Amino acid sequence: MRRILPSLAVLGALLCGAASPPPGWTSPTIPGYGAIHVWPQATDRPDPAHTYKALFVLDSADSAGTGLNQALLQVARAVNEFGAAGVPLAHLRFRVVIKGGATPIVLNDATFQARFHKPNPNRDLIARLEKAGVTFLVCGNALFGFQANPAQLAPGIGVALSALSSEIIAADQGYAIIQ
Repeated sequence: MRRILPSLAVLGALLCGAASPPPGWTSPTIPGYGAIHVWPQATDRPDPAHTYKALFVLDSADSAGTGLNQALLQVARAVNEFGAAGVPLAHLRFRVVIKGGATPIVLNDATFQARFHKPNPNRDLIARLEKAGVTFLVCGNALFGFQANPAQLAPGIGVALSALSSEIIAADQGYAIIQ
């Protein structure tokens, strides 16, 4: 059991978006977030010539108490994994749709500060993901249910008719749906 505990502590730090990953871990495309370890002998690697499409559905609030949305960190991990395999960012069609308890992560700084009395801890990660080409939508129903409006969203965040319609549309367009 003692051997497992340090490994879990390292994993916890990595999932919380540690700025500098411990030795053996790397975050090559989204620095400081979603660290990965690349085994040279690993198989089932992405093909750098192929274009990959995925819709990540984020619906839960932070579960680790760090303020960072853990599912958002998984998006960073996916970008890092494909980048480490040599897939150019232009070959990644990654989209994120936010709904339910995750809705606050896309609020602009002023709105988040007014509601939660602290800065939005997810803004830096979202900005880095956007810079890597990841696009973000928030469910219009969740936004209204959260008593917010499009003017209260961070720049670059679109409003979807609904998360459900976004999932159906993405599936119809051949996207992998990641929940």
